[in-house]
Amino acid sequence: MFKKLLATTAMLFAITSFAAVDANKGTVAELDGLKGVGPSMSKRIIDARKEKEFKDWPDFMQRVKGVKEKKAAKLSAEGLTVNGQGFSGAAAAPKETKAAKASKS
Repeated sequence: MFKKLLATTAMLFAITSFAAVDANKGTVAELDGLKGVGPSMSKRIIDARKEKEFKDWPDFMQRVKGVKEKKAAKLSAEGLTVNGQGFSGAAAAPKETKAAKASKS
């Protein structure tokens, strides 16, 4: 009985620790709790959202300085959502080096 109670408690803790935080509804503390979001970014998110709510990820990336596709993918993986949606765009392809270009020629 005790093992079942302990397992259930551990499962509930795991679920709540990975609860998604919506950019339109999250508090400063919830946003700061996400890996990759510090006090300055959470302030930028809150300030941009005061103007109007974010429609989607492209709107979020356009209005929050410092968030491009790669950062958006990382934030989404950490639990940030925009209107309940995770980021679905592909991260930018890595730039080709001069050596790789020269070897193709």
